[in-house]
Amino acid sequence: MPSLSPSGTRTIIRTVLIVVCVVLALYVIYLLRRPLSWIVIAAFIAVAAAGPVNYLQRHMKRGLAIAITYLTLILIPVGLGALLIPPIVGEVEELAANAPEYAQDVTDFVEENSTLNGLNEDYDITSKLQDEADKLPEKIPDAAGALADIGVGVVNSVFAGVTIFILSIFMVAGGPRWVHRFLEMQRPEHAERIERTLRRIANAVGNYVSGALLQATIAGVSSFIVLSLLGVPFAGPLALVVALFDLIPVIGASIAAILVAIVTIFVDFPVALIVWAAFAVVYQQVENYLIQPQIQKRATKIEPFVVLVAVLFGSSLFGVVGALLAIPAAASIQIGLHEWVEYRREVEAEDEEPPSEPPSQVEPVTT
Repeated sequence: MPSLSPSGTRTIIRTVLIVVCVVLALYVIYLLRRPLSWIVIAAFIAVAAAGPVNYLQRHMKRGLAIAITYLTLILIPVGLGALLIPPIVGEVEELAANAPEYAQDVTDFVEENSTLNGLNEDYDITSKLQDEADKLPEKIPDAAGALADIGVGVVNSVFAGVTIFILSIFMVAGGPRWVHRFLEMQRPEHAERIERTLRRIANAVGNYVSGALLQATIAGVSSFIVLSLLGVPFAGPLALVVALFDLIPVIGASIAAILVAIVTIFVDFPVALIVWAAFAVVYQQVENYLIQPQIQKRATKIEPFVVLVAVLFGSSLFGVVGALLAIPAAASIQIGLHEWVEYRREVEAEDEEPPSEPPSQVEPVTT
Protein backbone atom coordinates (compact mmCIF):
# COMPACT_ATOMS: atom_id res chain seq x y z
CA MET A 1 0.00 0.00 0.00
CA PRO A 2 1.61 3.27 -1.08
CA SER A 3 2.19 5.78 1.69
CA LEU A 4 0.85 9.31 1.52
CA SER A 5 3.18 12.10 0.71
CA PRO A 6 3.65 14.90 3.25
CA SER A 7 1.60 17.26 1.08
CA GLY A 8 -1.28 14.73 0.89
CA THR A 9 -1.22 14.26 4.66
CA ARG A 10 -1.37 18.02 5.20
CA THR A 11 -4.32 18.27 2.78
CA ILE A 12 -6.25 15.58 4.67
CA ILE A 13 -5.52 17.19 8.04
CA ARG A 14 -6.53 20.60 6.70
CA THR A 15 -9.82 19.20 5.30
CA VAL A 16 -10.67 17.44 8.57
CA LEU A 17 -9.94 20.59 10.58
CA ILE A 18 -12.14 22.66 8.26
CA VAL A 19 -15.03 20.19 8.62
CA VAL A 20 -14.64 20.13 12.42
CA CYS A 21 -14.56 23.94 12.60
CA VAL A 22 -17.67 24.20 10.43
CA VAL A 23 -19.55 21.69 12.59
CA LEU A 24 -18.49 23.49 15.77
CA ALA A 25 -19.53 26.85 14.30
CA LEU A 26 -22.96 25.50 13.34
CA TYR A 27 -23.38 24.01 16.82
CA VAL A 28 -22.47 27.31 18.47
CA ILE A 29 -24.95 29.12 16.20
CA TYR A 30 -27.60 26.60 17.23
CA LEU A 31 -26.89 27.23 20.92
CA LEU A 32 -27.02 31.00 20.36
CA ARG A 33 -30.07 30.92 18.08
CA ARG A 34 -32.24 32.95 20.48
CA PRO A 35 -29.87 35.93 21.01
CA LEU A 36 -28.91 35.80 17.34
CA SER A 37 -32.58 36.03 16.37
CA TRP A 38 -32.91 39.03 18.71
CA ILE A 39 -29.96 40.69 17.01
CA VAL A 40 -31.51 40.12 13.57
CA ILE A 41 -34.84 41.60 14.67
CA ALA A 42 -33.07 44.53 16.35
CA ALA A 43 -31.10 45.21 13.17
CA PHE A 44 -34.26 45.52 11.06
CA ILE A 45 -35.89 47.76 13.65
CA ALA A 46 -32.77 49.92 13.64
CA VAL A 47 -32.80 50.18 9.85
CA ALA A 48 -36.49 51.11 9.88
CA ALA A 49 -35.95 53.71 12.62
CA ALA A 50 -32.91 55.22 10.89
CA GLY A 51 -35.12 57.18 8.49
CA PRO A 52 -37.02 59.17 11.16
CA VAL A 53 -33.81 59.57 13.16
CA ASN A 54 -31.91 61.00 10.19
CA TYR A 55 -34.79 63.36 9.42
CA LEU A 56 -34.98 64.66 13.00
CA GLN A 57 -31.20 64.94 13.13
CA ARG A 58 -31.40 67.81 10.65
CA HIS A 59 -33.09 69.91 13.32
CA MET A 60 -31.53 68.60 16.55
CA LYS A 61 -28.74 66.46 17.99
CA ARG A 62 -28.69 62.80 17.01
CA GLY A 63 -29.10 61.59 20.59
CA LEU A 64 -32.28 63.62 21.03
CA ALA A 65 -33.58 62.44 17.66
CA ILE A 66 -33.05 58.81 18.70
CA ALA A 67 -34.79 59.41 22.03
CA ILE A 68 -37.84 60.99 20.37
CA THR A 69 -38.11 58.24 17.74
CA TYR A 70 -37.93 55.34 20.18
CA LEU A 71 -40.13 57.07 22.74
CA THR A 72 -42.75 57.35 20.01
CA LEU A 73 -42.35 53.66 19.19
CA ILE A 74 -42.97 52.84 22.86
CA LEU A 75 -45.93 55.18 23.34
CA ILE A 76 -47.85 53.96 20.28
CA PRO A 77 -48.54 50.39 21.55
CA VAL A 78 -48.97 51.63 25.13
CA GLY A 79 -51.53 54.19 24.00
CA LEU A 80 -53.36 51.68 21.84
CA GLY A 81 -53.46 49.23 24.73
CA ALA A 82 -54.81 51.86 27.13
CA LEU A 83 -57.53 52.80 24.65
CA LEU A 84 -58.52 49.31 23.52
CA ILE A 85 -58.01 46.86 26.40
CA PRO A 86 -60.77 48.25 28.71
CA PRO A 87 -63.39 48.22 25.91
CA ILE A 88 -62.27 44.72 24.87
CA VAL A 89 -62.72 43.40 28.41
CA GLY A 90 -66.15 45.00 28.70
CA GLU A 91 -67.29 43.80 25.30
CA VAL A 92 -66.07 40.25 25.93
CA GLU A 93 -68.08 40.14 29.14
CA GLU A 94 -71.11 41.52 27.31
CA LEU A 95 -70.63 39.01 24.48
CA ALA A 96 -70.48 36.15 26.96
CA ALA A 97 -73.61 37.39 28.71
CA ASN A 98 -75.52 37.81 25.44
CA ALA A 99 -74.20 34.63 23.81
CA PRO A 100 -77.42 32.67 24.49
CA GLU A 101 -79.45 35.41 22.80
CA TYR A 102 -77.10 35.42 19.78
CA ALA A 103 -77.33 31.64 19.59
CA GLN A 104 -81.11 31.88 19.64
CA ASP A 105 -80.99 34.34 16.72
CA VAL A 106 -78.93 31.84 14.72
CA THR A 107 -81.38 29.08 15.66
CA ASP A 108 -84.35 31.13 14.49
CA PHE A 109 -82.69 31.87 11.17
CA VAL A 110 -81.81 28.22 10.61
CA GLU A 111 -85.38 27.14 11.36
CA GLU A 112 -86.74 29.62 8.83
CA ASN A 113 -84.45 28.31 6.06
CA SER A 114 -85.48 24.93 4.68
CA THR A 115 -81.99 23.90 3.55
CA LEU A 116 -80.30 24.86 6.79
CA ASN A 117 -83.17 23.37 8.76
CA GLY A 118 -82.59 20.02 7.06
CA LEU A 119 -78.90 20.09 7.93
CA ASN A 120 -79.77 21.04 11.48
CA GLU A 121 -82.15 18.08 11.82
CA ASP A 122 -79.41 15.74 10.63
CA TYR A 123 -76.57 17.09 12.78
CA ASP A 124 -78.38 18.99 15.59
CA ILE A 125 -76.09 22.02 15.18
CA THR A 126 -78.25 24.68 16.83
CA SER A 127 -78.86 22.76 20.05
CA LYS A 128 -75.12 22.16 20.44
CA LEU A 129 -74.49 25.85 19.77
CA GLN A 130 -77.14 26.79 22.32
CA ASP A 131 -75.61 24.50 24.95
CA GLU A 132 -72.13 25.96 24.45
CA ALA A 133 -73.51 29.51 24.56
CA ASP A 134 -75.26 28.77 27.87
CA LYS A 135 -71.96 27.51 29.28
CA LEU A 136 -69.94 30.51 28.09
CA PRO A 137 -70.61 32.85 31.06
CA GLU A 138 -69.53 30.08 33.46
CA LYS A 139 -66.20 29.70 31.62
CA ILE A 140 -65.03 33.29 32.18
CA PRO A 141 -63.45 32.54 35.61
CA ASP A 142 -61.65 29.54 34.07
CA ALA A 143 -60.35 31.79 31.30
CA ALA A 144 -59.07 34.25 33.90
CA GLY A 145 -57.24 31.41 35.64
CA ALA A 146 -55.68 30.32 32.36
CA LEU A 147 -54.48 33.86 31.73
CA ALA A 148 -52.82 33.89 35.14
CA ASP A 149 -50.90 30.74 34.24
CA ILE A 150 -49.17 32.41 31.29
CA GLY A 151 -47.56 35.10 33.42
CA VAL A 152 -44.09 33.60 33.05
CA GLY A 153 -44.39 33.64 29.28
CA VAL A 154 -45.45 37.28 29.33
CA VAL A 155 -42.48 38.21 31.51
CA ASN A 156 -40.11 36.40 29.13
CA SER A 157 -41.65 38.18 26.16
CA VAL A 158 -41.28 41.54 27.86
CA PHE A 159 -37.63 40.78 28.65
CA ALA A 160 -37.00 39.80 25.02
CA GLY A 161 -38.75 42.93 23.76
CA VAL A 162 -36.76 45.23 26.05
CA THR A 163 -33.50 43.53 25.06
CA ILE A 164 -34.29 43.85 21.34
CA PHE A 165 -35.25 47.49 21.84
CA ILE A 166 -31.97 48.31 23.63
CA LEU A 167 -29.93 46.48 20.99
CA SER A 168 -31.74 48.45 18.30
CA ILE A 169 -30.98 51.76 20.04
CA PHE A 170 -27.27 50.91 20.21
CA MET A 171 -27.31 49.98 16.52
CA VAL A 172 -28.95 53.26 15.51
CA ALA A 173 -26.55 55.26 17.68
CA GLY A 174 -23.36 53.53 16.55
CA GLY A 175 -24.39 52.31 13.11
CA PRO A 176 -23.01 55.19 11.02
CA ARG A 177 -19.69 55.04 12.88
CA TRP A 178 -19.43 51.27 12.44
CA VAL A 179 -20.19 51.50 8.73
CA HIS A 180 -17.64 54.29 8.25
CA ARG A 181 -14.90 52.30 9.96
CA PHE A 182 -15.77 49.20 7.95
CA LEU A 183 -15.62 51.13 4.68
CA GLU A 184 -12.23 52.60 5.61
CA MET A 185 -10.86 49.05 5.75
CA GLN A 186 -11.92 48.29 2.17
CA ARG A 187 -10.29 49.12 -1.12
CA PRO A 188 -11.68 52.36 -2.61
CA GLU A 189 -13.51 50.68 -5.50
CA HIS A 190 -15.00 48.10 -3.12
CA ALA A 191 -15.92 50.70 -0.50
CA GLU A 192 -17.97 52.67 -3.01
CA ARG A 193 -19.97 49.60 -4.04
CA ILE A 194 -20.51 48.43 -0.45
CA GLU A 195 -21.64 51.88 0.60
CA ARG A 196 -24.10 52.00 -2.31
CA THR A 197 -25.43 48.54 -1.45
CA LEU A 198 -25.98 49.42 2.21
CA ARG A 199 -27.70 52.66 1.23
CA ARG A 200 -30.03 50.83 -1.17
CA ILE A 201 -30.88 48.23 1.50
CA ALA A 202 -31.61 50.93 4.06
CA ASN A 203 -33.85 52.79 1.61
CA ALA A 204 -35.69 49.61 0.61
CA VAL A 205 -36.31 48.53 4.20
CA GLY A 206 -37.34 52.03 5.29
CA ASN A 207 -39.71 52.45 2.35
CA TYR A 208 -41.25 49.05 2.92
CA VAL A 209 -41.81 49.56 6.65
CA SER A 210 -43.33 53.03 6.26
CA GLY A 211 -45.47 51.80 3.37
CA ALA A 212 -46.65 48.73 5.29
CA LEU A 213 -47.63 50.87 8.28
CA LEU A 214 -49.58 53.28 6.05
CA GLN A 215 -51.28 50.38 4.27
CA ALA A 216 -52.24 48.75 7.59
CA THR A 217 -53.60 52.07 8.85
CA ILE A 218 -55.82 52.42 5.77
CA ALA A 219 -57.09 48.86 6.23
CA GLY A 220 -57.83 49.43 9.91
CA VAL A 221 -59.62 52.74 9.42
CA SER A 222 -61.77 51.46 6.54
CA SER A 223 -62.65 48.31 8.53
CA PHE A 224 -63.59 50.43 11.55
CA ILE A 225 -65.97 52.51 9.43
CA VAL A 226 -67.68 49.44 7.95
CA LEU A 227 -67.95 47.64 11.29
CA SER A 228 -69.34 50.75 12.97
CA LEU A 229 -71.98 51.12 10.25
CA LEU A 230 -72.94 47.46 10.72
CA GLY A 231 -73.25 47.92 14.47
CA VAL A 232 -70.65 45.25 15.24
CA PRO A 233 -69.56 45.34 18.91
CA PHE A 234 -65.96 46.38 19.76
CA ALA A 235 -65.41 47.72 16.22
CA GLY A 236 -62.24 49.49 17.39
CA PRO A 237 -60.43 46.39 18.65
CA LEU A 238 -61.49 44.41 15.58
CA ALA A 239 -60.20 47.18 13.31
CA LEU A 240 -56.89 47.04 15.19
CA VAL A 241 -56.76 43.28 14.60
CA VAL A 242 -57.30 43.90 10.89
CA ALA A 243 -54.51 46.50 10.84
CA LEU A 244 -52.04 44.22 12.67
CA PHE A 245 -52.76 41.20 10.49
CA ASP A 246 -52.56 43.38 7.38
CA LEU A 247 -48.87 43.83 8.18
CA ILE A 248 -48.36 40.10 7.50
CA PRO A 249 -47.80 39.68 3.76
CA VAL A 250 -49.90 37.44 1.52
CA ILE A 251 -52.15 35.78 4.11
CA GLY A 252 -52.55 38.34 6.90
CA ALA A 253 -55.52 40.22 5.44
CA SER A 254 -57.42 37.00 4.69
CA ILE A 255 -56.91 35.68 8.24
CA ALA A 256 -58.16 38.96 9.71
CA ALA A 257 -61.20 38.95 7.44
CA ILE A 258 -62.12 35.41 8.58
CA LEU A 259 -61.72 36.32 12.27
CA VAL A 260 -63.97 39.36 11.91
CA ALA A 261 -66.47 37.32 9.88
CA ILE A 262 -66.85 34.91 12.81
CA VAL A 263 -67.82 37.85 15.03
CA THR A 264 -70.33 39.21 12.52
CA ILE A 265 -72.18 35.86 12.61
CA PHE A 266 -73.57 36.93 15.99
CA VAL A 267 -74.59 40.42 14.80
CA ASP A 268 -77.67 40.77 12.59
CA PHE A 269 -77.05 37.40 10.92
CA PRO A 270 -76.76 36.99 7.93
CA VAL A 271 -76.81 40.63 6.76
CA ALA A 272 -73.70 41.71 8.67
CA LEU A 273 -71.78 38.62 7.56
CA ILE A 274 -72.68 39.11 3.89
CA VAL A 275 -71.84 42.82 3.93
CA TRP A 276 -68.51 42.22 5.69
CA ALA A 277 -67.55 39.38 3.34
CA ALA A 278 -68.33 41.54 0.30
CA PHE A 279 -66.33 44.44 1.75
CA ALA A 280 -63.35 42.20 2.60
CA VAL A 281 -63.21 40.73 -0.91
CA VAL A 282 -63.52 44.09 -2.65
CA TYR A 283 -61.08 45.86 -0.33
CA GLN A 284 -58.40 43.18 -0.74
CA GLN A 285 -58.60 43.58 -4.50
CA VAL A 286 -58.32 47.36 -4.19
CA GLU A 287 -55.42 46.99 -1.77
CA ASN A 288 -53.56 44.48 -3.96
CA TYR A 289 -53.92 46.35 -7.25
CA LEU A 290 -54.22 50.02 -6.24
CA ILE A 291 -53.12 50.88 -2.70
CA GLN A 292 -50.15 48.54 -2.32
CA PRO A 293 -48.49 49.34 -5.69
CA GLN A 294 -48.76 53.07 -5.02
CA ILE A 295 -47.38 52.82 -1.49
CA GLN A 296 -44.61 50.31 -2.21
CA LYS A 297 -43.52 51.65 -5.61
CA ARG A 298 -40.30 53.03 -4.10
CA ALA A 299 -39.41 49.74 -2.44
CA THR A 300 -37.64 46.87 -4.16
CA LYS A 301 -39.99 44.71 -6.25
CA ILE A 302 -39.99 41.03 -5.33
CA GLU A 303 -41.66 38.14 -7.11
CA PRO A 304 -44.83 36.83 -5.38
CA PHE A 305 -43.33 33.33 -5.18
CA VAL A 306 -40.27 34.71 -3.37
CA VAL A 307 -42.54 36.69 -1.03
CA LEU A 308 -44.49 33.56 -0.07
CA VAL A 309 -41.33 31.50 0.47
CA ALA A 310 -39.78 34.31 2.53
CA VAL A 311 -42.91 34.55 4.71
CA LEU A 312 -42.90 30.77 5.27
CA PHE A 313 -39.21 30.77 6.22
CA GLY A 314 -39.51 33.89 8.39
CA SER A 315 -42.55 32.63 10.29
CA SER A 316 -40.87 29.26 10.86
CA LEU A 317 -37.72 30.90 12.26
CA PHE A 318 -39.11 33.84 14.25
CA GLY A 319 -42.89 33.41 14.35
CA VAL A 320 -45.10 36.40 13.60
CA VAL A 321 -42.15 38.79 13.83
CA GLY A 322 -40.33 36.72 11.23
CA ALA A 323 -43.32 36.94 8.90
CA LEU A 324 -43.31 40.73 9.28
CA LEU A 325 -39.58 40.94 8.54
CA ALA A 326 -39.63 38.42 5.70
CA ILE A 327 -40.08 40.86 2.81
CA PRO A 328 -37.46 43.40 4.03
CA ALA A 329 -35.03 40.51 4.47
CA ALA A 330 -35.79 39.18 0.99
CA ALA A 331 -35.37 42.67 -0.46
CA SER A 332 -31.99 43.05 1.28
CA ILE A 333 -30.80 39.68 -0.03
CA GLN A 334 -32.01 40.56 -3.52
CA ILE A 335 -30.13 43.87 -3.52
CA GLY A 336 -26.97 42.20 -2.20
CA LEU A 337 -27.11 39.47 -4.85
CA HIS A 338 -27.71 42.05 -7.60
CA GLU A 339 -24.67 44.08 -6.55
CA TRP A 340 -22.56 40.92 -6.33
CA VAL A 341 -23.55 39.84 -9.83
CA GLU A 342 -22.77 43.28 -11.18
CA TYR A 343 -19.37 43.20 -9.47
CA ARG A 344 -18.53 39.78 -10.95
CA ARG A 345 -19.53 40.95 -14.42
CA GLU A 346 -17.25 43.96 -14.14
CA VAL A 347 -14.36 41.78 -12.98
CA GLU A 348 -14.89 39.32 -15.83
CA ALA A 349 -15.11 42.15 -18.34
CA GLU A 350 -11.82 43.57 -17.10
CA ASP A 351 -10.15 40.15 -17.34
CA GLU A 352 -11.34 39.66 -20.93
CA GLU A 353 -10.05 43.01 -22.15
CA PRO A 354 -6.71 42.60 -23.96
CA PRO A 355 -3.84 44.52 -22.42
CA SER A 356 -3.30 47.80 -24.14
CA GLU A 357 -0.06 48.00 -26.09
CA PRO A 358 2.22 50.89 -25.25
CA PRO A 359 2.58 53.45 -28.07
CA SER A 360 5.43 52.62 -30.38
CA GLN A 361 8.40 54.92 -30.31
CA VAL A 362 8.95 56.53 -33.72
CA GLU A 363 12.64 56.78 -34.44
CA PRO A 364 13.74 60.17 -35.73
CA VAL A 365 14.69 60.20 -39.37
CA THR A 366 18.30 61.12 -39.86
CA THR A 367 19.45 62.79 -43.00
